[in-house]
Amino acid sequence: MLAHNSNTVYLSLLSTNLPLWHIVESRASLYQKDRDKFHLLLQQKRPISSASATKEEDKSISSNNSQGELLWLEISPYRVIMTMQSQGKLSYRHFWEKGIYGTSRYWLNEDPPEKSGSLRLRNFTRYLKLEGQPLPTSLQIEYELWSAKLQLGCYVLHLDVDR
Repeated sequence: MLAHNSNTVYLSLLSTNLPLWHIVESRASLYQKDRDKFHLLLQQKRPISSASATKEEDKSISSNNSQGELLWLEISPYRVIMTMQSQGKLSYRHFWEKGIYGTSRYWLNEDPPEKSGSLRLRNFTRYLKLEGQPLPTSLQIEYELWSAKLQLGCYVLHLDVDR
């Protein structure tokens, strides 16, 4: 597996019909698994403090913050799987493939694991485009998120990889 370390990536998620917009800038490692299959690993630091947090909470968050959240994308021109594993309470996995209803699964990391809860939603991928040769430089996914027959919004995920 060919590795390209320390690429700067910009990952943005926005909703086209809700007031949601989030951008992550991070260093990442890009691994070429096959001719047009890639793995991208990035670590996102969690925010450290909020206005209502106590100093004791800040210390506990700060000690766990060194791990942050690991975001792993399995990318090909046909499908994308994104998994976020965190030391915190929430993790998720999204499966997108153009024209297909994929799954978006969210789960809680509880102790003991038997107490963990899980939520599965469906997503419909309207658009998926991967650009860049021989290594990806840009990825865009446009999708709808659904719970049964209720649409929970339309979203655009965009990834830029600087080389």
